[in-house]
Amino acid sequence: MLHKRPEAPSILVTGSNGQIGFELRRSLATLGQVFALDHAACDLGAPDIVRAVVRRLRPDVIVNAAAYTAVDQAESESELAFAVNGVAPGVLAEEACSLGSLLVHYSTDYVFAGSHDTPHVETDEVGPLSVYGKSKLAGERAIAGTNASAIVLRTCWVAGAHGTNFARTILEQGRERDTLRVVNDQFGAPTTASLIADVTARIIDRAWIHGSRAEFPSGIYHLAAAGATSWHGYATEVLRYAARKGVVLRVDPDRIEAIPAMALPRAAQRPSNSRLNTRKLRDTFDIHLPEWQAGVHYLIDQILS
Repeated sequence: MLHKRPEAPSILVTGSNGQIGFELRRSLATLGQVFALDHAACDLGAPDIVRAVVRRLRPDVIVNAAAYTAVDQAESESELAFAVNGVAPGVLAEEACSLGSLLVHYSTDYVFAGSHDTPHVETDEVGPLSVYGKSKLAGERAIAGTNASAIVLRTCWVAGAHGTNFARTILEQGRERDTLRVVNDQFGAPTTASLIADVTARIIDRAWIHGSRAEFPSGIYHLAAAGATSWHGYATEVLRYAARKGVVLRVDPDRIEAIPAMALPRAAQRPSNSRLNTRKLRDTFDIHLPEWQAGVHYLIDQILS
């Protein structure tokens, strides 16, 4: 049973130096006391350490932004990927349940095979194609196997101003290279870490701090910016906007070469359809999700500032 929630909860954030964790420090600061822990302070690969940290801090809310995200490397480091992405979320859920706390956890579009043409809803059949996807699905199932009050947010194509990501890489390559080749047959919605962090804060504020304890809407939700594009379309938008902001580019944004995914061999297979239907999230928490282009523009502004 959930304990009585304070108006200003204590919030534990794991992975505080990651793209999402970095933004959570900002978005959650107005809600309560935030314990922002990086890998050194809370190693999700060590269950005993995770339990000890949670039991010492006794947070009202746990936001798990830590993850093993090296998608290709996971193919040869499956044990570590499953420890961090599969086992640790279950440990956090057990501890949250014991404390009567809320757990917010992030998952991924990679739990789907991405073989059909419509945006995925939360109840679609899963079928991860990679070790990374399988490890993230294991984490979802570990949480579901407890009685914790938990929100699992599946998201896709995440990029933040803090850290390495596709948008930053394309911007750098556009400045340095004469030509670019980018995949055009995989589709999703570029989603900024700042949007994910802001939505997380809204969920905690509306549904946990001020919501009805008896009707707390635990479960899986899809969180992504509105609209969709290919990686090629994403790259084009990044460089077009950068050019408008005065960035000197060597490559013409409208002359990026479009290639199929099979022309860019990688250790881990990616889903061709990463689009996520976000209606459940929008309706449940009364949240507006902006078009992906707006997020990309905001992100480039942050990177350039």
